[in-house]
Amino acid sequence: MLQHALREWGGRSDLWVFAYASLIWRPDFAVAEQRTARVYGWHRALKMWSRVNRGTPDCPGLVFALLSGGSCQGAVLRVDRAVGATVLRQLWEREMVTGVYDPKWLDCQTSGGPVRARAFTLSRQSPNFTGALPAQRYREIFSVSCGRYGTTLEYAQQTLRTLQQHGVDDVALRQLLRHAQ
Repeated sequence: MLQHALREWGGRSDLWVFAYASLIWRPDFAVAEQRTARVYGWHRALKMWSRVNRGTPDCPGLVFALLSGGSCQGAVLRVDRAVGATVLRQLWEREMVTGVYDPKWLDCQTSGGPVRARAFTLSRQSPNFTGALPAQRYREIFSVSCGRYGTTLEYAQQTLRTLQQHGVDDVALRQLLRHAQ
């Protein structure tokens, strides 16, 4: 899939990446430009099991996924063409460790005009898709799940703070975090 993504991008222009969670606040690569962006037809949801980064196999945590339906405000990150292939490889190592995401090129709307960006989406058919979880399950996960990058709760709170700093009010995430109290 990485080779296919590299061919699709082609290296003839800068690389754009759509960030909707930790990529906004921890991209781990040089960002030449960042813009607030919205994608239509997709929404951010804390509905993907994490058994490495925010949980363990015995005590899975959650991470955000981009699921079909609705819309999502996040950011597009522009990477200089000269390092685009390297960054795409780094993104694959980071986001595709377990191969659960379905990477896609999405049309993103920004104040500077439309941008086509790489995004990591999740199919509802994936075994890592949680489906609907009851409030009690979110409370349990927020109180105990922890992986190599920290807790699910810290991850969700940092995402909310960063979105708010960018002027994005994610009402669904604010409501979800009430289960942590």
